Amino acid sequence: MADSLILEVANLEHDVLTGIYSEETGRPQPLRITIQVRMKVPARFEPDTPLSASKNYMDLKAAATEALPQGVHFKLIEAVADHICETLLLQDDRVEAVTVKIVKLAISENGEDIGMTLTRERR
Repeated sequence: MADSLILEVANLEHDVLTGIYSEETGRPQPLRITIQVRMKVPARFEPDTPLSASKNYMDLKAAATEALPQGVHFKLIEAVADHICETLLLQDDRVEAVTVKIVKLAISENGEDIGMTLTRERR
């Protein structure tokens, strides 16, 4: 099996227009988003290996914030995750798979994580 690298941004909180119920539409909801990206890697990472041999972690964060279209209402958080996956897969051919976990913070009553996880592999 070939080596791979997992990059991660965990527990990023961001407000997104999402939801299907009348009390959810028209205003952003807080989501907790964790993103993992599996990438192809070079044979070794030497001390002087440049960033271009990997991927900037801030690209993951931007895919869940800046890259989400403003003013677009996503009915399902699955669609938010899908958009994040596609953004990261299109950015870099070395990305083999993206996993996005989204927790809807507004519906938690006792601190439980209510949400979903989507994994998209390069086709």
